[in-house]
Amino acid sequence: MRFDVTILGSSSATPIYNRNPTSQALNINDHYYLIDCGEGTQQQMLRFDVKASRIDHIFISHLHGDHYLGLVGLLSSLHLNGRIKPLKLYGPAPLMEIINLQLKYSETVIQYEIDFRATDATKAEVILDNQDIIVETIPLDHRIPCTGFIFRQKKRLRKLIKDRIDQLQIPVPYFSALKKGGDYTAPDGKVYANEELTTAPDEPKTYAYCSDTMYNPNYFEQIKGATLLYHEATFLHNMHDRALQTHHTTALQAGEIAVITQAQRLLIGHFSARYKSLNELLEEAQSVFPETELAIEGKTFIIGD
Repeated sequence: MRFDVTILGSSSATPIYNRNPTSQALNINDHYYLIDCGEGTQQQMLRFDVKASRIDHIFISHLHGDHYLGLVGLLSSLHLNGRIKPLKLYGPAPLMEIINLQLKYSETVIQYEIDFRATDATKAEVILDNQDIIVETIPLDHRIPCTGFIFRQKKRLRKLIKDRIDQLQIPVPYFSALKKGGDYTAPDGKVYANEELTTAPDEPKTYAYCSDTMYNPNYFEQIKGATLLYHEATFLHNMHDRALQTHHTTALQAGEIAVITQAQRLLIGHFSARYKSLNELLEEAQSVFPETELAIEGKTFIIGD
């Protein structure tokens, strides 16, 4: 099952030094999910071959411009390109008011349905449950209401051992029960244990996306054990006072959070425009959590690799 994330934007408040505002494209079993949509996201999608027409779910963490100002343009382009299938949108309640105001004064009537679900930054909620994943909101601690999102794979069915199945000439109608863990009783009455005929599926993986937030243990338990943790790391720790003032996290703190929550890997992003080079931020996070990587734009990270 495919499960990967492509970084479209990794800058904080302003685009600078070839870095764009925040956006990510998550591919789960060839279904696409867009996480945040800063200015320039459409151009980044074209640049990195992320097809807008294949996106059916968009998640907006909060209403600071670097996380949503590209959204109205994307919605309009989907309309102009002939989209008719519904689009599911998740974000703060005022987001639809903003979208409707933009459409009203441009006299645009979008020819597809926007199925909007408002998020609540005061509590964790399941906002999507489909055949592949469960998505929960993560209440974060930012200057305005803000949620992260955690994407949890559902447990897959057991895998048939083809050679053994063929050897015993097990009929196809039994396959469903075997995948669900059942044993097989042959015509002669002999029982074959499920473990002889199938193998266990891969363990479900999780991607935790922690958007803008200051260090706050309140959300640590929810993201515990993430296969891949994305966490903002706006500043170096020598600017901790500035991080507190703006309700952001330092690279050192992001590494500490990964340690505390027992993440398998850490991805840091949302870099302040003051940093032309990101090496210091990476080194600071790696000093406490070696399995840290930078959210480099255009790079795809396989979750669980």
